[in-house]
Amino acid sequence: MSHATKDELEQALLDVLALMESTVAIHRDRSIREQQIATVDGGYAPVLEHAANLIRGAARTIDIVDARVPGVGEEAARRARAERNLIYSAPAGVSVRLLTSPTLVDEDFVREQLALEQPVAIRVARVPPLQALLVDGSSALVMAESAGGVQASLIRAPEVLHTLGTLFESIWRNAVPAGERIVFGDRERASLARQILGALRSGVTDEVAARELTVSVRTYRRHVAEIMALLGAQSRFQAGVRAAALGLLPPADMAAPGGGVRL
Repeated sequence: MSHATKDELEQALLDVLALMESTVAIHRDRSIREQQIATVDGGYAPVLEHAANLIRGAARTIDIVDARVPGVGEEAARRARAERNLIYSAPAGVSVRLLTSPTLVDEDFVREQLALEQPVAIRVARVPPLQALLVDGSSALVMAESAGGVQASLIRAPEVLHTLGTLFESIWRNAVPAGERIVFGDRERASLARQILGALRSGVTDEVAARELTVSVRTYRRHVAEIMALLGAQSRFQAGVRAAALGLLPPADMAAPGGGVRL
C-alpha cells in the first residue's frame, strides 16, 4: 500500500469516527431532551399521581396555576376536591402559592386558610385556560384539556422552567389577593382593612395610625380587633403573619415616609 493510499484510508477512518461521534452526540441530546420533557399518558389518574409526587417532594416552593375551563357535575367537583387535598400534603415549611381565575375561586378553601399557621397564598387573575404545577424551580407539570382529552407534560428542561417561572411571577405581581373581598366584605371595608394592616406592619402607634386614617383611637382599635377576629389571630403579630401569607397586605410603598399609611 502506497503512502498516499494509507493517508487517504486514515482520513476516511477519521471521517467515519467523527460521523459516529456526531451521531452519538445527536442521539444523546435527543434522549436528554426527551427525559426533560415527557408526555404523561393514561388520562387524569397518572397526572394526579405525578402531581402528588412533585408536591410531596417539594423542598422550598410550590407555585400552582389553576385556570382550567370550569367543569360541571360531580366528576368536576371530585377532581377539584382531590387537587385541593393534594396541596395539604406539601411538606411543612414549603411556601405554596395558588394563582386562579375569577370563575374558579373556591371561597371555602380561601376561608380555610385563615385557621392555618402556614396558609396557602391565593391570588386571582385572568389567565388562559391552563393548569400548571411548578416545584422548587426544578420541575413542572403542565396540563391542558383538548378535544382529545387531557394533555399533560412533565417538564425538567431548564429553559422551559425559567420561562414558566418568569410568567408566573409576572402574573402574580399584578393579581388580586383572593381573600381580600371574601374575608373583609365590600370594597370599602377591604380597603380600610388593608390600610390598617399596613399601619400594623409599619409599627406605628395606634394614635399615629388613627390620625392618618382620620378616625378616633377607639375606632381604630375596634377595627384592629375585628381584623384579628376575621383572621383568627390571637395577636397583632399573628394577624400580620397571616395577612402576609394570604397576600392581604398592601404594597410596601404605601407606607408613608413618617411611618403612617397613605390614603
